[in-house]
Amino acid sequence: MSDPTIIQELESIRQSGLDALAGLNSEEELQAWHAAHLSRTAPVMLVFQKLGKLTPEERPVVGQAANQVKVALETAFGERSAAVKEQALAQALASEKLDVTLPGRPVVHGRLHPDTQILRELYRVFGEMGFQVYRSREVETDEYNFQMLNFPVGHPARDMQDTYFIDAGERGDNPLVMRTHTSPGQVHAMQEASATNPQNPPPVRIILPGMCYRYEQTDARHETQFDQIEGLAVGPGITFTNLKGTLSDLARRLFGQHVRTRFRASYFPFTEPSAEFDVECFLCGGKGCAVCGGGWLEIGGCGMVHPNVLRNGGYDPERYSGFAFGLGPQRIAMLRYGINDIRYFWENDLRFLEQF
Repeated sequence: MSDPTIIQELESIRQSGLDALAGLNSEEELQAWHAAHLSRTAPVMLVFQKLGKLTPEERPVVGQAANQVKVALETAFGERSAAVKEQALAQALASEKLDVTLPGRPVVHGRLHPDTQILRELYRVFGEMGFQVYRSREVETDEYNFQMLNFPVGHPARDMQDTYFIDAGERGDNPLVMRTHTSPGQVHAMQEASATNPQNPPPVRIILPGMCYRYEQTDARHETQFDQIEGLAVGPGITFTNLKGTLSDLARRLFGQHVRTRFRASYFPFTEPSAEFDVECFLCGGKGCAVCGGGWLEIGGCGMVHPNVLRNGGYDPERYSGFAFGLGPQRIAMLRYGINDIRYFWENDLRFLEQF
């Protein structure tokens, strides 16, 4: 077999392959052509198998020519395949009917979480009363979370069933905890204020919003993670009457002028005297339901700041007095929007969130 004969054979293979490819218009035809002209048993591939029978002088010439034919066929196949796909797409688009008069798809707008909405309203109401927002940390020392608030070491509230401990290893009586209430912020705020003028500390009127954590059983009214807004007012001559007036006015601003409220005697180590602040349940009209449990819904605790807490904050209880309260924004939202389960707030269920 002479070199010119194989070269002529390769040219014939190239030309016949290109001619056959030119008339193809479907993916199935292209795949069949590829199997016939570029598979291992295709004519051009068989030429490579003959290289071993050629002379050393013929091998590079024939090998180069065979490779050029193979590349030409592959290039032509790629171009034809792209053209067939483009043609099929054009036909598909041409067959579709597009009504340009149809309205576009509506844009779904995000919205604020109901908890955020009620928090912002509380900020506004307290701002009108002259309170400023003060932020404090969520990870606290036992000293600030308990001891400075008149919880002695060994108090039941320090038990593992009530508190999330982060580091209780080598810290002794002062482990790190996830704060169980926003009340530690009271001491931080008073210490910062009294540090500016230790002899005559300035009055304080603040709210302290933030997340709290308690290890307890969850139900329709209780969660292990929840928001609180702590309130603190310290200054000369502040009385329990000021506290009642502040919270009663808050309820009227939130729920209307005819809302019924009540204060129940209670106990908190950091206030004396102490009380629970309730609002009549709107869901049942005071008759009792799964949310309120008896016609009233507790939305916070309150009381006069204990003298020991005032001292820990740098205020002399002989000269200063103050009141403090802790509100549950989610409880308030439940009353405002008629929500019957506090667990809905953190479930991220769009069916619930899209109602607000």
